[in-house]
Amino acid sequence: MNHVIRSIRSEEWPAVKELRLAALKDPVAHLAFLETYEDAIARADAYWQERAAGAAVGTTERQQFVAVGPDGVWAGTAIVLVEEAGTQDPFGQPVEQRQGHVVGVFVRPEHRGSANGITGALFDAALEWSWAMGLERVRLFVHEKNSRAEAFYRRTGFAATGGTAPVPGDESSLELEFAILPS
Repeated sequence: MNHVIRSIRSEEWPAVKELRLAALKDPVAHLAFLETYEDAIARADAYWQERAAGAAVGTTERQQFVAVGPDGVWAGTAIVLVEEAGTQDPFGQPVEQRQGHVVGVFVRPEHRGSANGITGALFDAALEWSWAMGLERVRLFVHEKNSRAEAFYRRTGFAATGGTAPVPGDESSLELEFAILPS
């Protein structure tokens, strides 16, 4: 693989914004993200600056990893949010243990499914950071109709927990919980 996997830096907010907007234009964005392109494009630069600063290298509440190509283009990203025991998760459910929650996973279409392994490398970095932070497990949610993502998560070692949450704004659809423990 000729991409460098690393945490973002706060001053890279324009690239954070560009990659997120590209993700939200993806044909399966409605299955993968709880935000629309229209909502994201309307956000002020201050929002993107805060978003980048809050997930940059050195932060302990969340970390955003990117795959940077030799040309400097960001090919993909994954974010780990730290959820503390006794708080509520984004679905309003109680968090029972200190854990990571992977969100915002996106790899540009031209870098998917190839031997270069960008998605796997992003997950390796996210999990390495999570275990270094002392998290007890890492979880993620995948839309019940996003079989491609589900297959990747299973190959990466995540297992279905049986937990589900209704998709915000579409109570007839479910998000399925997957988790992995430190090895």
